[in-house]
Amino acid sequence: MLDRIKASLPSLAPAEQRVGKLVLLDPRTFASLPVTELAFRAHVSKPTVVRFCRSMGYDGLSDFKLKLAGTVSEGVPFIHRSVDVDDKVGDVLVKVIDNTVAAFLKYRNDASTHAIEKAVDAIQKAHTENRRIEFHGAGNSGIVAQDAQHKFFRLGLNCIAYSDGHMQVMSASLLRPGDCLVVISNSGRTRDLMDATDIARKHGATTIVITGSGSPLAASGHIHLSADHPEGYDRYSPMTSRLMHLMVIDILATCVALRIGGTKLQPLLKEMKNNLRSKRYA
Repeated sequence: MLDRIKASLPSLAPAEQRVGKLVLLDPRTFASLPVTELAFRAHVSKPTVVRFCRSMGYDGLSDFKLKLAGTVSEGVPFIHRSVDVDDKVGDVLVKVIDNTVAAFLKYRNDASTHAIEKAVDAIQKAHTENRRIEFHGAGNSGIVAQDAQHKFFRLGLNCIAYSDGHMQVMSASLLRPGDCLVVISNSGRTRDLMDATDIARKHGATTIVITGSGSPLAASGHIHLSADHPEGYDRYSPMTSRLMHLMVIDILATCVALRIGGTKLQPLLKEMKNNLRSKRYA
């Protein structure tokens, strides 16, 4: 990318050349600065900065920065990948929601119902045989694991969630055939989660992994529920991917609830709701 910018400089307008020289001078800094500062440093207007990016074949400054950050192996701030530093609140609202909805619709079209059914079968079987069901995650995925535990224990399942690496490894060591371990990871490369998955498999537990395709974790579980979204885990805070993981958990919980059946669940949920009534203001 930097070689192409250097080769293109002679064909650009003088003002755009100044922007190009600013990129070549310090690409890492260029990728992190707002358009106002870039324009000031290059002694050009803000539209000229955008025109330069488009002259180089990119959609705009945001797209240019993303590619540039990847080229120099150093990311922009941990914000949503589709948002530009100059966006107003209304722009951010539209971009974040549109990006999330697009990811959900893509998942709906690409998801493997066969893999989901296998996962539901494994969780339902563990529940029927009163075996242990565990949810493991780290960081943002640890929060998703806690959400999963909250959803499934309300259905009467014997389940627990761990986000601490030592607890995950120790707990996985206690799993046995018939138990079920659900591992959630955005990167699919977290060492503690990989270790826990390998240990659980060695002890005969069924392992379900919710992560991106092509990752080491995706290949280590018995059942892989792919959650693919172009959100670089090393450069961006996992926003949309986290919502996708929560959605997968919702799908699994709903399917398991249907398997258990309303006859068994309704009295349980009704009693739970009645017992919580005193916790709320009238």
